[in-house]
Amino acid sequence: MLPASTLLRLERQLEVVPLLLGGASAEAMMARSASGEWSPHENLAHLARHHAIFLERIQRIIAEDAPELTRYRAEEDSSWGEWSSLTTDEVISRLHTLRAEIVQFIKGLSDAESNRVGIHPLFGQMDLTHWVEFFLLHEAHHLYKLMIRLGETRRSRGRYEN
Repeated sequence: MLPASTLLRLERQLEVVPLLLGGASAEAMMARSASGEWSPHENLAHLARHHAIFLERIQRIIAEDAPELTRYRAEEDSSWGEWSSLTTDEVISRLHTLRAEIVQFIKGLSDAESNRVGIHPLFGQMDLTHWVEFFLLHEAHHLYKLMIRLGETRRSRGRYEN
């Protein structure tokens, strides 16, 4: 069974998205950094796509005996173009729908199921609690990148003082 704090973060972490977006314009959502890093929109699209990938992974962990799971890379994902070309509203809608499915799936696991493992290429054997923690930390990283990117965009447009 997941620790209560992990389950709470899984249920609530995305509640920060409206605050981070803070009424950002469509232009700001699509703006990439000078170095070409993903736009805020692309970070959200990546999170939504990663939710779909994660749901498939946890279902495999339950169905298979210690499946080896490769690293997910958007650049190698044939569906990435479709996800990144969605509107931001559609990305957010899919993100919330998939999150609800993940939460429901995780809450429905027995203790034995939550102890099942999958093999990560870097971290090795991880039980579902560790997979969920990995998922949440990855998500937090992209939420942070979204926040940074929007901050850079707002600052370059003179909306913030030094």
